[in-house]
Amino acid sequence: MTIYDVSEKAGVSIATVSRVLNGSDNVSAQTRQKVLAVIEACDYTPNAFARGLGLNSMNTIGILCADSSDLYLANAVYHIEQELRASNYNCILCCTGYDLSDKQKYLNLLVNKKVDSVILVGSNFVSDNDADNDYIRSAAAEIPVLLLNADFDCENVYCSLCDDFKSTMQATAYLLQTGVEDILYLYNSKSYSAFRKLSGYQSALTQKGIVPRMEYMQFFPGRNAHLPAIADFLAELDGAIRYKGIIAANDNLAIGAVKYAHKRGLRIPEDLSIVGYNNSILSVCCDPELTSVDNRLETLCHHIVNTLIGILDNREMPQKVIFSGELIKRGPTL
Repeated sequence: MTIYDVSEKAGVSIATVSRVLNGSDNVSAQTRQKVLAVIEACDYTPNAFARGLGLNSMNTIGILCADSSDLYLANAVYHIEQELRASNYNCILCCTGYDLSDKQKYLNLLVNKKVDSVILVGSNFVSDNDADNDYIRSAAAEIPVLLLNADFDCENVYCSLCDDFKSTMQATAYLLQTGVEDILYLYNSKSYSAFRKLSGYQSALTQKGIVPRMEYMQFFPGRNAHLPAIADFLAELDGAIRYKGIIAANDNLAIGAVKYAHKRGLRIPEDLSIVGYNNSILSVCCDPELTSVDNRLETLCHHIVNTLIGILDNREMPQKVIFSGELIKRGPTL
């Protein structure tokens, strides 16, 4: 028996059950009595650390990220941890890798540790195969689950994300406006975010009357940190396809493209225009500096922690908030 089962039997939301358990005044007497009757009839035992039961909260939040060496994920964890610390919450960080079984194992571990909530950092925790998302649903039946830069419709799951589709569409449209039409899209992830970016790239081409071609959508199978390998990957495409611009799904890939251009003796932007994504520190550490999409990471982290604090304070909070990215124009496309 879980809090989700209680909510179903009582015909109310999980949030309402939580408010009853926490002694909130923001519940009608009739609804409170209905929920308590179900709890008594089903012999439901809530989380021993739940607020309002005469015991203290653990004041601990679980954080899951796939790879702490990834610059984007590392920055996200840093901002989230700083925000939580300022609100007097402790953190337990688990780096899961990308295998589904490991994600399930570590999420279950945190739930069993009786943390107050879990934040999943990055869209790779959500799968296109809906059955693979059951582990998130199971966790959300026990505690609030928050997703950073991912979209998942489930009760007690809260999402804070950048509009990757619109942001990439605008970045691609910008290159098209500069006269570059043969544009390569370079990506190395099959996450929700990566495919939203890919769709944005395709949409911008279609709106311009250009038919997207599969050979211009290239998946790099290596890791973000392997910049020379990214350059070598692009070199292997020489002769197979011709392009004057690259839209990269992240700044690492874009820097790899810059290294490729330097090795080939290509001028940026005269011979090759490059746009990155994330507006990370890498975008100003190359020559010339990199035009990149600012996906508002710090804002996303601030919002997701504010949402979490509101939930734990038994306030009604929006389940999904989408922020717009901004194209930061620098040297390569001027």
